[in-house]
Amino acid sequence: MNQIFFNYRIRRIFGIVFSFLAIATWLIMNPASYETEVMPSEAITGTSTDPLGVNTDSPQPTQAQSASDNLLALTVLEKLEVKGRAPKTGYARAEFYKDWPSIDGCSLRQRIIKRDFGDSAVLDGCSVISGSFVEPYTGETKTFSERSQISTGIQIDHVVALSDAWQKGAQYASKDERYNLATDPLNLLAVDSSANQKKSDGDAATWLPSNKPFRCQYVARQVSVKYKYHLWITEAEKSAIKKVLESCPSEPAVGIQLDSS
Repeated sequence: MNQIFFNYRIRRIFGIVFSFLAIATWLIMNPASYETEVMPSEAITGTSTDPLGVNTDSPQPTQAQSASDNLLALTVLEKLEVKGRAPKTGYARAEFYKDWPSIDGCSLRQRIIKRDFGDSAVLDGCSVISGSFVEPYTGETKTFSERSQISTGIQIDHVVALSDAWQKGAQYASKDERYNLATDPLNLLAVDSSANQKKSDGDAATWLPSNKPFRCQYVARQVSVKYKYHLWITEAEKSAIKKVLESCPSEPAVGIQLDSS
C-alpha cells in the first residue's frame, strides 16, 4: 500500500514539474502575450502607432540628420506663400477649439506634458505630478516636485500661435482644419509659463526663444506646421526664419511630406 502511494506521489510531482516547464517554454516563445498593458498617458511614443496620430518626438534640441535622410526645413520654407498679414477681425480661440480633447481618458494637455517630461514623469492617473525636463525656450532644466508647480509653471504653447495662424490663412480654413491645427502635437510644446507669455502671439520676425540652440528646431516646426495647414508667412517672417536656418542648413522639417504638385 505504501509503495502504491509513493508511486502516486512521484507521478504527481513529475506531472507538476512537466506542466511548469511547458508553461515557461510557451512564455519564452511568446513574450508579447504577457507584456504589461501601457496606460493611456504613456502611449505617446512618437511612432506611427501613436494614438494621437502624428510623430510626437521630444522637442529637445537634437543634431539634425543628414540632408539626404530628411526633407529640409529650408526646402519647405521656399514652398510657403509670402504675403501680408490679414486683419485679426473675428479671431477667438473658440474658433479653433474650446477644450483640450480627451484621448482614452487623458487630456491632450496631460499627454503633451508626459511626452515632454519623458521618463522623469511621475504619474497620478493621467496627470504628471512631478518630474523634470530641459525647457526648450530657455534651455533651463526645470524640476517639479508637486502637481501645483506644474499647473502654474508649465503652459502648452502653440508653436504657431493661433492668432498668427488666423491672420495668415486659418480664418479661411474649415472648422475641422482649424481644430486639427490647434490640437496637433506637432504644434504643441510644454514650456515655461513666463517664456510663453513673452512670446504671446508673435511670429519668428518678432520673437525667438532665448535658448539659441533650440531656434533651428523651433523655426523648422513653425515652417512644418504652416506648410501642413496651408498658412502663409510675411516677408519679414521669412527673412527671420531663413537667417536662423542658414546657420543649420541640415535642419529637417518635421512630420510632413511635400505635395506632389
